[in-house]
Amino acid sequence: MKIREIRAAGLRGSTPAGGWSEEIQADDVVHTLIAVHTDEGLVGVGSAFTCDALVKASLDVLWPLLETETALEPERVSEKLHRATFWLGRGGAVTHTIGGIDLALWDILGQATGQPVGRLLGGRWRDRVLPYASLLMDYPGPMAEALHRVAAQGFRSFKIGWGPFGREDSATDEAIIADARAAVGPTAELMVDAGGSDSLWRHGLKWAHRTAAMLAAYDVRWFEEPLCPDALDDFVALRAASPVPISGGEVMTRRQSFLPWLQRHAFDIVQPDVTKVGGLSEQRRIGWAAEDHDVQLIPHGWNTAIGLGADLQLASALRQTDRVEYIAGSPYIDDIVAEPWTLDDEGMLAIPTTPGLAPALDPEAVRRYTGGEPLL
Repeated sequence: MKIREIRAAGLRGSTPAGGWSEEIQADDVVHTLIAVHTDEGLVGVGSAFTCDALVKASLDVLWPLLETETALEPERVSEKLHRATFWLGRGGAVTHTIGGIDLALWDILGQATGQPVGRLLGGRWRDRVLPYASLLMDYPGPMAEALHRVAAQGFRSFKIGWGPFGREDSATDEAIIADARAAVGPTAELMVDAGGSDSLWRHGLKWAHRTAAMLAAYDVRWFEEPLCPDALDDFVALRAASPVPISGGEVMTRRQSFLPWLQRHAFDIVQPDVTKVGGLSEQRRIGWAAEDHDVQLIPHGWNTAIGLGADLQLASALRQTDRVEYIAGSPYIDDIVAEPWTLDDEGMLAIPTTPGLAPALDPEAVRRYTGGEPLL
């Protein structure tokens, strides 16, 4: 089975706010779907955390390496692409695009073999996983209202991040966390994401130490991105002293960049994003390395239904990955699938057993959010 064509289409019209200092708008494209078409009619779909213009430019570079390739060997083909484009620089749009292709090839392999991708990744440790509802932070009052809405949908675990947290003063920070804890109750999981990768992030190690102590008083399960994403030494120092677990890694690409952080125990929880890091082939190997260093992998998932589907399959195949991120209220998660995601009575999300990567997409919804651009 050979690769015949690769198409890309950006999602626009309902892009959720990101909480960034340079905020995105609904028509901004930050997620691009990539469809690999084969000569036997199977189509696999991936997702890249990059605008469609950069993905299409990257595909122009990558296509000569792909036009004679098999569609049934995702890991080898993806590694070939990474190695052959080293001169462009690791990371960024090319790596994100290779990751989207990798996801699509795993999808094709699952369809061709009649297996869910998690089984092809090594076997299924679990058949359901705990999703945590991921929301942007807001001020007390509106924060509680937003959490009540998602709790009513059946979520038992919640992460709040970015927004005003760390951008005003410590009293505002604590008021937000107190409001959130009261809203979800004393037994629900609550996580906090400072958003240290924001372009205007201004806090360092001393702020992170003080804030971690405050979060511990509210039984916060982990403190995410409390520092700038390149501050390795500070992450090591914070993680060693923090009363709450420290997480991060969403901006990093390829497995090699994660190794120093794992080796130096900078994280309790490492969070590669499958739509940035280079695909499932890279994410799985990061997961193996994380286990070897006693670090838990919980994927970053502020992306699309394809990314969520990939995270679910990975969660089935990695022994310690027992949670996935679920953007609360994003049409690119909820609206583009043919069948809705459904939580069970315990707030758990079933890991699909159908062949391939993710639940089937709704072609009409995909056309609506891609402006009718041909994809599937």
